[in-house]
Amino acid sequence: MIEWYKTAMFQNYANFSGRARRSEYWYFRLATTLLFFAFAFLGLLLTAVLGATVGLSLAVGLFFLYALASIIPSLAVTVRRMHDIGKSGWTILVSLIPLAGPIWMLVLLITEGEYGENYYGPDPKNTIEEIDEIGINN
Repeated sequence: MIEWYKTAMFQNYANFSGRARRSEYWYFRLATTLLFFAFAFLGLLLTAVLGATVGLSLAVGLFFLYALASIIPSLAVTVRRMHDIGKSGWTILVSLIPLAGPIWMLVLLITEGEYGENYYGPDPKNTIEEIDEIGINN
C-alpha cells in the first residue's frame, strides 16, 4: 500500500498521461483517507494539549496543507485510472452531476481496465512484458 501511495503522491505527482491500475488508485485513496483520519486525531490531541484556539488552528492548518498538497496527485491518479478503462480524463467532470454523477464515477473507478494497449498507453497489468524484463523468456 505504501508503495502505491509513494508512486502516486511523489513519483507521478502531476503525471496525467498513462494508465493506473485499480490497485494503484484504491491504495492511494486508502492511504489518503487514513492520513486524513490521522490529521483529525492529531487535531484532537493538539486541541487537548495546547488549548482550543492554538491547537485547533494548528490542526486545521496542517489538515489544509495536506489537502492542498494532495489535490494534484489525486486528480492525476484519477485521470490515469480513467485512461485505464479507455475514457478521457475529462470524464471525471461527470462527478459534478448531482446524485447520479458520483455513482457513475464510482462504477467507472471499480471497472477493470482494458486488456492490452489502448489509446493512452500499454496495459499496466501486462505480465508478459514483466516476464520479458526479468529475462525469463530470453
